[in-house]
Amino acid sequence: MKNYLLIVFLFGATTIAKSQQEISYTVSFPNAVHHEAEVSMTIPNVPANAPLKVRFARSSPGRYATHEFGKNIYNLKAFDTNGKPLKLKQPAGDVYEITKANGKIKVTYTVFGNWIDGTYAGFDETHAHMNIPAVFAFPIGMDKKPRTVKFNFTGKADWKVATQLKALGNGVYYAKDFQYFMDSPIEISNYKKASFEVKNTNGKTQTIHLIAHSEDDEMTVFNYANMLKKVVDEQKAIFGELPTFDDGNYYFLHCVHPSYAGDGMEHRNSTVIVQRTPKIGGYENNLLGTFSHEFFHAWNVERLRPRTLEPFNFTQANISDELWLAEGFTQYYGNLALKRAGFRNLEDISRVFGGLVNSVINSPGAKNFTPVQASRYAVFADAGVAVDQTNQRNIFTSYYTYGAAVGLALDLRLRTDFKLILDDYMKALWKAYGKTEIAYTIPDLEKTLASLTKKPVFAKQFFNSYVYATKKEDYASLLLKAGLVLQKSSAGKAYTGIGRLEVNQGKVTMPATLVGSPAYIAGLDIEDVILKADGSDIKTAKDFEAVTEKHQPGETIEVVYSRKGVEKTTKLTFIENPSLEVLPIENTGGTLTAEMKVFREKWLESAVK
Repeated sequence: MKNYLLIVFLFGATTIAKSQQEISYTVSFPNAVHHEAEVSMTIPNVPANAPLKVRFARSSPGRYATHEFGKNIYNLKAFDTNGKPLKLKQPAGDVYEITKANGKIKVTYTVFGNWIDGTYAGFDETHAHMNIPAVFAFPIGMDKKPRTVKFNFTGKADWKVATQLKALGNGVYYAKDFQYFMDSPIEISNYKKASFEVKNTNGKTQTIHLIAHSEDDEMTVFNYANMLKKVVDEQKAIFGELPTFDDGNYYFLHCVHPSYAGDGMEHRNSTVIVQRTPKIGGYENNLLGTFSHEFFHAWNVERLRPRTLEPFNFTQANISDELWLAEGFTQYYGNLALKRAGFRNLEDISRVFGGLVNSVINSPGAKNFTPVQASRYAVFADAGVAVDQTNQRNIFTSYYTYGAAVGLALDLRLRTDFKLILDDYMKALWKAYGKTEIAYTIPDLEKTLASLTKKPVFAKQFFNSYVYATKKEDYASLLLKAGLVLQKSSAGKAYTGIGRLEVNQGKVTMPATLVGSPAYIAGLDIEDVILKADGSDIKTAKDFEAVTEKHQPGETIEVVYSRKGVEKTTKLTFIENPSLEVLPIENTGGTLTAEMKVFREKWLESAVK
């Protein structure tokens, strides 16, 4: 009995000590219909008479550009232990300072949220959808302190909480520190849930949960979870094992409605997926791509992580050299896993490969800038907001597609030259840097490739040519190994390089023009209004297309246009359309050899044993 009492006493003392150290939040939604939440933050043990700074984030896990979350915060107040109001300064838009803090400090504020995606927050009468950096303030210098959060949704008896945060009971959720808390999105709603178990290679079983806030019945959600299981199994086969999820659980937080923004955002043990369809049912195959991409991140980025993202900086954007692998290889495998799982056919995956190759061969960004440079531009491109025009179309190719094309090339080179596959490379990276959670650099990636192939010269050549420089692989010969033909999709057709023409009140207006294209060389630029082409009046986009179709590459026409109200004339010389596509050889009239068939099957068919 004495021992029992001692244990109870010690447990109670530990609990009290722990609670004294935690930064605790409470969140309520009395005005959710108008997209507001009320947040209270209690900070314990603030040193006497020391200035205390409290701030809001400017970046978010999974995002690489800055976002001003502080703009949606108002009514912020601070109180001392006795509830007495404290004076506040605001030295920056997202920073508040209490000049004389002491003991337990309480901060309260209102947050507005009406943007449902993976980055921001949204509150209404149907749910509370929270990305943590968009909602929660934090004291500067207390990152190691644990966090707890309690939700009050009085009047919403059917609401339930879904999050990777640890449930402590009585509606309280726990994070071990600041970084973990900020990486733990939350969905509160009358969601539907379907779960399945996956046995890991160590014999331990983990549970994957589909949390669906959508207009679907339970059977639809259950059946969709079964589809997800096939994707999970294929991705597990790529790495040889699942990651070890905290508490053995992983959550897909899925919100579906046509009014939502649409997004996918990975986190350590969960992912937020927001999609703009009426519901899941009837759209299952179209929705799977985001799920496949985001779940691959459970390995690649969340644990197999670039050193440039460590530690994640919530006051500004981390600039990273490695997003071509972190996001690009994820993009490649997201599509490949769907083909292997049976949710994409050969024509589907061929179109994907054609899009990747076309992007890196024909876009100015990939011609003139490296995958590393594309990765670094993410601080401006990743949902970053600007009111001024940029030259992005000519200087940036997405690290998603650029990196996926590098992954495609490396996969085919390994298969062709080394009797290896890209899965082997991902397993090697996982073993060295992912499972161990040792953040990597690009030299680490090269070293692993050298070790895997036992050819340091090959690894050096590959990185020097295709990662640090702008050289492109011979995709045509590599794809042909699998009986896939890379060819021009509009051979012999005239091409101007003009993208989508905008038509407004009868004015046909130019988009930004591509460097080196006929339109660019002719001096045409964004917002020029096309008046005539080859003597024909241009009133619609189809009028201009009709003129183009009448001509051959090499022919020249006169274009009359208006720039800022001044009429001008230029000469435009057509070239052959450079657009590329990938087709199965049997669809081109060619013969699929037995060797091609075996290569293709080993590459594109299920890897689950």
